[in-house]
Amino acid sequence: MANVLPREKKIEVLHHLVEGNTLRSTSRLTGVHRTTIMNLALDFGHQCADYMDGTMRNLDLKHVECDEIWTFVQKKQNKLTVEERAERSDIGDVYLWTAIDKLAVTHLLGKRSADNARKLMNSLADRLKPMPKPHQTDAHAYTVEKRLYVTQISTDGFPGYPEAVDNAFGQFAQYGVLIKQYRNANMDYTPSEIVGTDRRPVKGNISPWSICTSHVERHNLTIRTLMKRFTRLSLGFSKKLENLEAAVAMFLAYYNYVWRTRMPEKSGQCRVPAAMAAGVVKSLWSFENLFDEVTAA
Repeated sequence: MANVLPREKKIEVLHHLVEGNTLRSTSRLTGVHRTTIMNLALDFGHQCADYMDGTMRNLDLKHVECDEIWTFVQKKQNKLTVEERAERSDIGDVYLWTAIDKLAVTHLLGKRSADNARKLMNSLADRLKPMPKPHQTDAHAYTVEKRLYVTQISTDGFPGYPEAVDNAFGQFAQYGVLIKQYRNANMDYTPSEIVGTDRRPVKGNISPWSICTSHVERHNLTIRTLMKRFTRLSLGFSKKLENLEAAVAMFLAYYNYVWRTRMPEKSGQCRVPAAMAAGVVKSLWSFENLFDEVTAA
């Protein structure tokens, strides 16, 4: 059955969701039944995913940071049966893989595996400006001195990343790994104390101090704050992977095209949205603009 809510009500409902309200609190605030809200969010989330897939292309990005953030679908991994562990990849522990250069360039939901690391890097490579394809006689183009880089990539120490970066970019990327060293916490859920970092250049002539994952980790905090499905020790989890995919796509579209971060030490002044800074759009968008563009696509 088609969703018959008027345009203004749909915008009100969806705006509540992307600003961090839960499904039930949005229902109480708007008077719309939670099943209707969920159906609306699913439709809009899938439209956002398609819209970003079509518009996030031919990007010129200088330094992309990649990371994974944990959540779970239906139940946690240690609650799965032997059969579910073998046959189901849509329940249990799920990770949101993101690639950030201020702009949330691409994302992926799935297990923390080398295969998903390859999928993320291949998707990232597809969204950047086309990599040069030298003529087969141009052997000089492959010498170390004249190697051409497209972007710099920084990740954590997950072992699936180096092969994934090499497979997706070949020689046209420089890559470094940042591994944080922690002192173990004494109790569950208490924060571990970071005691050092190990910055390792893997590809390209890059300074170890240019290797950084701070921005993508700060973005993880934004996700956990405004998406209850990622908030730890709470009841806000997804029962279906499809619901989680729609919620993530909807929020990242809002983050890219509408969200304005505050400029440090400049009270009341905000940066332009990430998509505008990257040249994907030419003007400031409101949530109404995003809704109209996505639903019209």
